[in-house]
Amino acid sequence: MSTPPQPPQPQPGNPYASGPMPPQPGPYGPPHAAAPQGVPPQYPGQGPAQGGWGQPQAPFGQPVPPPRKNRTGLILGIVGGVVLVVVLIVGGLAFLSKSLYDGVESSFPEAKYKLTVPKTLLGDYNLVTDSSATEGKEVEETIDPTVRDAKAAIAQYEGENASVLVVSGFHGRLSDPDGTRDLILEGAVEDPNTTLVVPPKDFRPAGHDVTISCQVARSKDGGVTSTLPMCAWGDGNTASFVAVVTAETAVMDPKKVDLASVAETTAKVRAEMRKPIG
Repeated sequence: MSTPPQPPQPQPGNPYASGPMPPQPGPYGPPHAAAPQGVPPQYPGQGPAQGGWGQPQAPFGQPVPPPRKNRTGLILGIVGGVVLVVVLIVGGLAFLSKSLYDGVESSFPEAKYKLTVPKTLLGDYNLVTDSSATEGKEVEETIDPTVRDAKAAIAQYEGENASVLVVSGFHGRLSDPDGTRDLILEGAVEDPNTTLVVPPKDFRPAGHDVTISCQVARSKDGGVTSTLPMCAWGDGNTASFVAVVTAETAVMDPKKVDLASVAETTAKVRAEMRKPIG
């Protein structure tokens, strides 16, 4: 009598097998940042619930047309992605801990400036969330050979017409501020839903004593693709990421973004947040 076919047997798990892996936090996090008021938190790869054949289903199997997004809804949806970027730039800062630089104490500048989180920025943006004491802890507790005495400054501001300004940085003593600035921008496009379109370009806004690097990415969030200009700076005592999301920039051709103007805005943010110690 022939032996009946046997069902497939489960195989032992292979810890080295390829396949999707859950996202892993880097040395600087990332804990999930709080979404802005009225916006549920979004996560990389998260999309709307779907029915059979990948379409949302109504009763009796009739497809439901996707809801139309008004401009404010679009901006708020984009903000969820920007908050994720803020968390992800922490991943960019985490690259610093991989540096082979073995600094000595004499290579670190004296601490003369700090980053504050004011109630308003640029006269038009009001503070909504200050995450310095929560998400910021990951930045402060990470061992980084190029930074001493790091203190986080992470905040989200809201302006007119649902525009949003996001800042994520820290102050301390930086031995390689230019490297810190560049790595912040690298980390900002590490998310698989974010694609770098316009590479970093350096600016020196008039009246400011710092180089600002800016780039433009395209970010996907819940089926919506948006344009996201972003900048960063680094000096001997402070470093930060800045992104301003407006109705106009969100739908703009990335290559038409006026990065010089975005750099000037970033320099103004730095001037308002950076204060002498004491």
